[in-house]
Amino acid sequence: MTKAGSKGGNLRDKLDGNELDLSLSDLNEDNPLDPVLAKVAGDCLDEKQCKQCANKVLQHMKAVQADQERERQRRLEVEREAEKKREAKQRAKEAQERELRKREKAEEKERRRKEYDALKASKREQEKKPKKETNQAPKSKSGSRPRKPPPRKHTRFWAVLKLMLLLLLCVAGGLVVCRVTELQQQPLCTSVNTIYDNAVQGLRSHDILQWVLQTDSQQ
Repeated sequence: MTKAGSKGGNLRDKLDGNELDLSLSDLNEDNPLDPVLAKVAGDCLDEKQCKQCANKVLQHMKAVQADQERERQRRLEVEREAEKKREAKQRAKEAQERELRKREKAEEKERRRKEYDALKASKREQEKKPKKETNQAPKSKSGSRPRKPPPRKHTRFWAVLKLMLLLLLCVAGGLVVCRVTELQQQPLCTSVNTIYDNAVQGLRSHDILQWVLQTDSQQ
């Protein structure tokens, strides 16, 4: 009994080391194996049956180990795939961040270039303004020399003077016609002669004019 129990207790250790003691003929119906292994092994009443039980247990343990190894490999594969996905996601994130930084740098560079161009354009405009002022100043000075407006004023003055002389000539001619010719009896000439006589009388009544006339007569 004790011998069978000690041999049955070492069965798992021997199976793990791929070693199996086939002298299990002393195992009785009080099998110390766990229920699963006991079910796989079956009855072990004699040496032949014990050998068969040992082979069954060995095959079962090999199958269990193979299943465990496959499960372990499957889990490792799942972990590797998950790690690959995490790495790919991380690489994609890093690439996106690099692209974003690159785009931001390009935008910053373009903004600085535009500011620099605007500053240069502003400086050019400021440099052009003094040149325009200096160029316009001599023109204004040189333009003040001809001064064409005065000739226009003289022209207008002479035109007005000529017009007045023409009117005086017309009046004098009309007065002569109305005073000397036969037309003096016409109503128009009568009015003209009346106006002339009144004007002469008014002028003679003026003291200054009388003084001028007297001075002329004395001379």
